[in-house]
Amino acid sequence: MADLRETPDRVEEPWGQRTPYGPGERWPVRVDVHLADGLAESDVDRWVQSASILHSNGDAMDIAVKDGRIAGVRGRAVDRVNRGRLDPKDLYGWQANNSPDRLTRPLVRRGGRLVETDWDTAMGAVVARSRELLDGPGGWGRFGFYTSGQLFLEEYYTLAVIGKAGLGTPHMDGNTRLCTATSAAALKASFGTDGQPGSYTDVDHCDAVALWGHNVAATQSVLWTRMLDRRRGPNPPAMLAVDPRTTPVAREADVHLAPRGGTNLALMNGLLHLIIHNGWYDERWVAAHTVGFDELARVVDGYPPRRVARICDLEAADLERAAELLGRSERLLSTVLQGFYQSNQATAAACQVNNLHLLRRMLGRPGAGLYQMNGQPTAQNTRETGADGDLPGMRNWDNPAHVRELAALWNVDEMTIPHWSPPTHAMQIWRYAEQGSVKLLWVSATNPAVSLPDLARVRRILAKDDLFVVVQDLFRTETAELADVVLPAATWGEKTGTFTNADRTVHLSEKAVDPPGEARADLDIFLDYARRMDLRDRDGRPLIRWRDAEGAFEAWKECSAGRPCDYTGLTYDKLRGGSGVQWPCTPDAPEGTERLYTDGVFHTDPDYCETYGQDLATGAEHTAEQYRARQPAGRAFLHAADYRPSPEVPDEEYPLLLTTGRSLYQFHTRTKTGRAPELNAAAPEPWAEIHPEDAGPAGIADGDLVEVASRRGAVRVRAVVGGIRRGTVFIPFHYGYFDVDPAKRVPRGANELTLTAWDPVSKQPIFKAAAVRVTAVERGE
Repeated sequence: MADLRETPDRVEEPWGQRTPYGPGERWPVRVDVHLADGLAESDVDRWVQSASILHSNGDAMDIAVKDGRIAGVRGRAVDRVNRGRLDPKDLYGWQANNSPDRLTRPLVRRGGRLVETDWDTAMGAVVARSRELLDGPGGWGRFGFYTSGQLFLEEYYTLAVIGKAGLGTPHMDGNTRLCTATSAAALKASFGTDGQPGSYTDVDHCDAVALWGHNVAATQSVLWTRMLDRRRGPNPPAMLAVDPRTTPVAREADVHLAPRGGTNLALMNGLLHLIIHNGWYDERWVAAHTVGFDELARVVDGYPPRRVARICDLEAADLERAAELLGRSERLLSTVLQGFYQSNQATAAACQVNNLHLLRRMLGRPGAGLYQMNGQPTAQNTRETGADGDLPGMRNWDNPAHVRELAALWNVDEMTIPHWSPPTHAMQIWRYAEQGSVKLLWVSATNPAVSLPDLARVRRILAKDDLFVVVQDLFRTETAELADVVLPAATWGEKTGTFTNADRTVHLSEKAVDPPGEARADLDIFLDYARRMDLRDRDGRPLIRWRDAEGAFEAWKECSAGRPCDYTGLTYDKLRGGSGVQWPCTPDAPEGTERLYTDGVFHTDPDYCETYGQDLATGAEHTAEQYRARQPAGRAFLHAADYRPSPEVPDEEYPLLLTTGRSLYQFHTRTKTGRAPELNAAAPEPWAEIHPEDAGPAGIADGDLVEVASRRGAVRVRAVVGGIRRGTVFIPFHYGYFDVDPAKRVPRGANELTLTAWDPVSKQPIFKAAAVRVTAVERGE
């Protein structure tokens, strides 16, 4: 075992020491530790089990407690996900819990200012406005809930029951719409339901890795560490990277494709053209286990290498090299993330990655894996529990039998549960708030005044006089500053609950310390709201019958029974002490299920599937009759679509294309990572990457202050010349008005520039399609 308990500077060495291993071998253990200055492991009072909440990898860790405060973290060697390793954000991010500017008392707006108050006054204001709206015409439609990818499963499920069975509102979604909606949409479209087919252990067995718009080195750095360790061992897997930037992943890859922004679908069609043309697919298996091959073959036949090279601004020879890497591999692992999800034709492009794995029969066996990745730590749970608008348990909103199941479970009239149209997605909720039909907007554990597109518009909506805004958070964020009521919340380490990572591994996070002041766990806030609203079932009993996290988990298990995300074999006790466990996990399969679809039978049965599908070009919903007519009978769907240009493309006035993304050292809107000294020092300010051929004619040198402007706004940041394809500008999206200190209000967020447009199927915003211009402001030092 390589023991890095004397952890090196993980800003300078973000992926740590290599522990090489070969195909089929178990990933070696390496335990990473970081403690407060001067503290030794022997000085720690106790260690409390948890997992990461600063990315979607699910790194398991123990929290160090000293004198009633969090004092560090240590990786859990026994866990299947990370085998003891921790991400830089894991190692340093815990310091935000101890930040002196934590919210400790509720705030209410009086005379235009937020002032401290007590919980009864704050919750009384929320409940009074809620009852006023609920008693009015169409009251259920006046509520909008916008949540996060960072709460716990138990909190999401409680919120979903309050919204769907208590208030009856369809307007529930979260910032997971910004990062993970296309993952869910693509999985549903191809396989019938959500749920990642593969396992992280596929890295241990694969002979090729393809990363589609996924800068895994920055977003899930422990997963990247696993890939690097395989690449340094015997018989390393080949690697393909698709990214407009020269990231560490791109530099490591054997083949790097940097297509023109917005052309991912054309690229995928071209690669599938070569896969089929060269016979690199399993014809018999495809015929037996999929639907739609003839149409797919017809569409991709129109994308020969020369045409795709022109559309994507690539070399045809590089396309052929990439296709050969994909087509000749015996165990292919693919990962997909924001480079596809936040770009033009997102769901259609992500479905083509699914098509690749279906054509090549690269599912359901070790090394043949697929991760339609998540961006946030608990994004999977929003989708499972219905807090993002879906029905809980991956049920189909358009299937009356599924709605009846929930009505019986919750003992409510089935007409209370919104199912008369597709659930309202986040961008539509904000539009309703803008138009005035949504009059109460409850924002929990997220900061949309930084993370949503076209921020000037978002600020105008939040500041509307007729919109009652409730914000539930740890700090006075940019969003909290515009709220009517601010509720101080507890966070990771200060409450108990479970959450599920991108390969379906469920972890338990135990309470280690008390939250500061009067801050409360999000679950307790939701339970208090349900009690004060006196929400009841049709027999007059309280709608929410659980009182704590474990009770909520047991209620969720009942809801999940028999569905793809079956948790019935899990308990808190089972999750204590050892590794996280993957779902589905039932009493008959208590160790969980490592890979889905091992028998080639998919979740596409009309009575079981989560969706009847949508048109990939328009998003139009298919009916149950249309779906049944395709006779899927457990077969997966091969979806075909033609390439269309982005909704906004560069022109003479705005000649460059903006793409946004993450920094290794920051997370989301920096609410936590901006308060960790090491992480903040590593990436304190945003920057703009620009190609030398674009910078030179504009008189821009490395380190210059530049203005980046779009049709919606402008920001001033320092230029970094190089590391990106010509014609493209990159700005990380973490930064908003505040530099931790709310007194420093300077517009510097990438989302000042992005546009309000979204994918027709997943409804995920197209953050990577803004046309911009860059001009020099002042010389760097």
